[in-house]
Amino acid sequence: MKKLLMLLTALPLMASAAPKIVALGGDVTEIVYGLGAQAQLVGRDSTSTWPAGAQTLPDVGYVRQLNAEGILSLRPTVVLASSQAQPSLVLQKVQDNHVNVVPIPGGFRLADIDKKVQAIAHALGKTAESAAVRKTLAADIAALPGKPLNKRVLFILSHGGMGTLVAGQDTAADSAIHEAGLRNAMQGFTHYRGMSQEGVIASQPDLVVISAEGVKNMGGEENLWKLPGLAQTPAGRNKQVLQVDDMALLGFGLRTPKALLELRNKAEQLP
Repeated sequence: MKKLLMLLTALPLMASAAPKIVALGGDVTEIVYGLGAQAQLVGRDSTSTWPAGAQTLPDVGYVRQLNAEGILSLRPTVVLASSQAQPSLVLQKVQDNHVNVVPIPGGFRLADIDKKVQAIAHALGKTAESAAVRKTLAADIAALPGKPLNKRVLFILSHGGMGTLVAGQDTAADSAIHEAGLRNAMQGFTHYRGMSQEGVIASQPDLVVISAEGVKNMGGEENLWKLPGLAQTPAGRNKQVLQVDDMALLGFGLRTPKALLELRNKAEQLP
């Protein structure tokens, strides 16, 4: 009985010791859920849309356009900040208000996902729980084909109000294409650039990859094939497109290996 009373007395202290987390970055939020720490989340950024339960949390804004007041109003004890949110004067202000701001490493390689898991698990005291997550992650990565496939992929970024862009080198899309054992059709430039008819025709992609939201913003797949130059490429002639969840494919979080496998499987079925 004495031990039971001591335990009951300690419970409020134990509960108050649990961190109150704001997760910044869709990849970060996925990993928090993967570690079973979602009950401690008090907020998230606007890129954290998966799983669906995350969308019920207060939204502190886009990961690169945060404000300290919005974050501090949630009274977090820990802010897990993806590399996209760093460096930031806003996060420095949050930290100055005695909140533990934890920088999570970034990177667009499959090996970087495990580093994120370890960093988040360490910050939340979930090292034991991370073992199962890392084991599943390693199995998902091992399931990816290791042999390159000579197919050219054009990644199109189309979000409302920003036009239509294509992915060059030094982008998450470029890394995702290579991690799937495929070739980025766009060569000779870094980052994203506007889509030109000449560039698209010269790239001769076998497959177009675009987010489902991007196709929706265009008004449907039929409008995708009307983009300049696409009709004069193998992808356009054969109507070969893969609509993806861009955070799953490009976030390099727990869902990325399976998104890459979906991309690879689609490429292997091309004419």
